[in-house]
Amino acid sequence: MTLGRSSDPTIEQWLETARTDGAIALIDKEENWTSFDCVAKVRNLTRVKRVGHAGTLDPLATGLLVLCFGKATKDIEELQEGTKTYEVEILLGADSTTDDRGGTCTERSVEPLPSQDILSALMSFTGTIEQTPPAFSAVRHQGRRQYDLARQGIDFVAKPRIVTIHAIDDVSVSWPVVRCTITCSRGTYIRSIARDLGVKLGCGGYVWSLRRTASGQHHVGDALRIDEIRKLLAPGEDA
Repeated sequence: MTLGRSSDPTIEQWLETARTDGAIALIDKEENWTSFDCVAKVRNLTRVKRVGHAGTLDPLATGLLVLCFGKATKDIEELQEGTKTYEVEILLGADSTTDDRGGTCTERSVEPLPSQDILSALMSFTGTIEQTPPAFSAVRHQGRRQYDLARQGIDFVAKPRIVTIHAIDDVSVSWPVVRCTITCSRGTYIRSIARDLGVKLGCGGYVWSLRRTASGQHHVGDALRIDEIRKLLAPGEDA
């Protein structure tokens, strides 16, 4: 049973199912929340002890986060395998320590590049490619999260992985900003695409904004904000 904008069950029916047979909730994550923040908040609201998410979103990213409750947590691995779709805004002409605007950003003195050159470089990332995750990421390196190592200033070499970029659509280039929609496999880092695009063009680049719009069969248009779930659970109370 899934809780979302087009859900048939009432919140009471969904809660009962979440506690007994397991259920799913579609969350529209806000910026600056971690995925764990969302899990903890919804766990407290629903009083369901076992809650997990099917695919991490960076703190600066917004959009679809699929939460699994109770027995449905056993389906997390399967749900994570679904194709993901993101709307991204990339800023060229600068670098970031985190490959997004949340890090220490350094502008480069570069002349604007032709839009066609940028488009050609961007489209070269389609298909099955080798990609190195950002230093600040949840990927484990020798048993530890890379972001923990990076924050402590510990040097390490991130291991590349094979990912698939199914499509890059709706591309709009207006120097220094590139906007597009990327459909990709599990494990793909959009921040790495932005960084590698900047490397390929020789101008630097990082993610300015990122929004996940789809994961598998689920779409962000059906997702609820956490304040909306709070109101469903306690109608009449202020959010």
